[in-house]
Amino acid sequence: MSDPYASRTPVHTQVIDGFGTVRVLPLDPGADSAVIHQWVREDRAAFWGMTELTEQQVAGIYAHMATLDTHHAHLVVRDGEPVALLQTYEPEADRVSECYDVRPGDIGVHLLLAPAGPGGARPGWTARLVAAIAGYVLLGLDRRRVVVDPDVRNEKAVARFLKLGFAAGPVVVLPEIDLPDVYLPEKKAQLAFLDREILFPA
Repeated sequence: MSDPYASRTPVHTQVIDGFGTVRVLPLDPGADSAVIHQWVREDRAAFWGMTELTEQQVAGIYAHMATLDTHHAHLVVRDGEPVALLQTYEPEADRVSECYDVRPGDIGVHLLLAPAGPGGARPGWTARLVAAIAGYVLLGLDRRRVVVDPDVRNEKAVARFLKLGFAAGPVVVLPEIDLPDVYLPEKKAQLAFLDREILFPA
């Protein structure tokens, strides 16, 4: 089967034995909106906050994000199949900076995994995918620490991050953002942090 993403230039490529080739592509709001919309409208993605949006609205959000220097969206593909939506951001340019002391070398991450395939969940699959993503975020972008801020009610996401080696930080309340181009409701979040040395010892 041909790879529909083969012509696109990745920002990161990693071959993982027994798993496949993971490529991190800059998100194309037009080309990728259909698959992203399919993911975010599912009940399991309720904490992503887009379940009621149309495909055009989703494309518009990511088209706006593409104009920013501090926030970036990526489509993660494995062997030509889309497997995750990755967003990275500079914490000092985000509302999370009001809730913790940002360190030099910090980078924020939001991660939405594609739904499990017909075979259901596969042991170790998420860990290997996240390892490739961490390779891009921490090594490719030369960062010291990842910060995540899942909703405290999203117990599965919180548990997944902790299982992957993140250290739990404080529970915080991210303030509401109400701007002409962006609206984010107030969110009670569980901060968690992953130091580069945990995954990639010097």
